[in-house]
Amino acid sequence: MLVVMWLAAMLAGVVHVLIFCMESLWWTTPQVRARFRQSPEQADATRLFAFNQGFYNLFLAAGALGGLALIASGRTSLGLTLVTWNCASMLAAAVVLAASSPRMMRGAVIQGLAPLIFLIGVLYLRLS
Repeated sequence: MLVVMWLAAMLAGVVHVLIFCMESLWWTTPQVRARFRQSPEQADATRLFAFNQGFYNLFLAAGALGGLALIASGRTSLGLTLVTWNCASMLAAAVVLAASSPRMMRGAVIQGLAPLIFLIGVLYLRLS
């Protein structure tokens, strides 16, 4: 169970780094515009918003990956708290995305599945 949890937390961090890249670096490219269903005009109009939003995703990734680094260095309690908080925030953001824009359900699942797996692992370990 631990291996699955740590792999899920790592995947969650990597996914959120990629989301950062899409929103903050590649927002107006044709591939990213298509993924987010944006016309060139919409992408230009929302560029600064997406740039800012991308950094939220980067900070969530840094928290999850930083927590894993703390766990690896022996600071298990602090690291687990940090990973759990960031994965819970990632999952909450995915739920908000799914609820507010059902057409973005695929993105919500991509954003939220790995954090959900990690959090289920935490609950399983706490209850067993």
